[in-house]
Amino acid sequence: MQINILFSHISIVGMLLLLLSGCDRPPSANEQKDSFIAMGTLVEIDLYDVKNNEQARLLDLAHKDFDYLDYALHPWRAGSLGRVNQMMTAAGEFSANPVIIPILQQAQTLSRQSDGLFNPAIGHMIRLWGFQNDELPKGPPPEDSKIKQLLAQKPSMQDFVIKGVRIANNNEHVRFDLGAIGKGYAVEKVAEHLRTLGVTNALIGAAGDIKAIGRHGDRPWKIGIQHPRNKTAFASIQLQNNEAVSTSGDYERFYDYNGKRYNHILDPRTGYPANHTASVTVIHTNAATADAAATALFIAGPKLWPKIAKQMGITDVLFIGIDAKIALSPGMRDRIHFETESAPAFEVTPLP
Repeated sequence: MQINILFSHISIVGMLLLLLSGCDRPPSANEQKDSFIAMGTLVEIDLYDVKNNEQARLLDLAHKDFDYLDYALHPWRAGSLGRVNQMMTAAGEFSANPVIIPILQQAQTLSRQSDGLFNPAIGHMIRLWGFQNDELPKGPPPEDSKIKQLLAQKPSMQDFVIKGVRIANNNEHVRFDLGAIGKGYAVEKVAEHLRTLGVTNALIGAAGDIKAIGRHGDRPWKIGIQHPRNKTAFASIQLQNNEAVSTSGDYERFYDYNGKRYNHILDPRTGYPANHTASVTVIHTNAATADAAATALFIAGPKLWPKIAKQMGITDVLFIGIDAKIALSPGMRDRIHFETESAPAFEVTPLP
């Protein structure tokens, strides 16, 4: 089984997020579910009301789409993004594969909206921590001096300009790692492709990134949300047509050293893992935006997340702090259903 370095964990989140989509009724004759490993995680696709003779072909095309985007978006191999990273080692202008331009442009916009909390330009920092590898780091965290050295280079998504298919680079220390947007972007692109092929009802998910097309029969798609400190789906959300949901959590990918947990979501301001958040779930119409926003709000923490959510155009947020306190945006309060017998305590936090 080939698992790449960019998306290098198989998360229980995805399995639970899709678990509730059809658990309350048996699959119909026109429903086909499939799962496979791509982009280093579990991908699940549920096609509803698709002709039997079309199901296998559509699932195969979706699988090929994920495999292609895995290759194209990998930061350290010889694909489209890997070549861009090689060219970024010096200031100057160069041509890039057109396939990589839209995601870099979207990432630039989202980074700016997040005040730089979502920053895919810190590939060197991610590599310093060892979170680019298939296996999790086992030793001590990086030396503080090395972290400060990379911070001083100030890599930013605003350090380059895109002109058509050409990139003008102003900071040779920028290295792209699109792990905080890539799965959502892939889910969005696969959903777009399936729509062009006539699919009107489907659910596409890669780990914590889910996109809904149409409905599950006579009702919306029902998505389960995992509690960050156990493996139960403690809440659910109904997704409407063309909505996406994304969850970022400190339980997805982490290691312990001397009794301290180090998760893979690095705060670009400090160079260290963000440590004030347990998980964040957001809803948006675009899966890539939801993916990036979940990461940005995770890094923002309990005080700053409402401001960043507002700037990124996110209205529906479930925020769980490291202290297990639950906060909901007003929009999410009207969307979420707690699966437990009694709803957990939560507070509603208005967006500015």
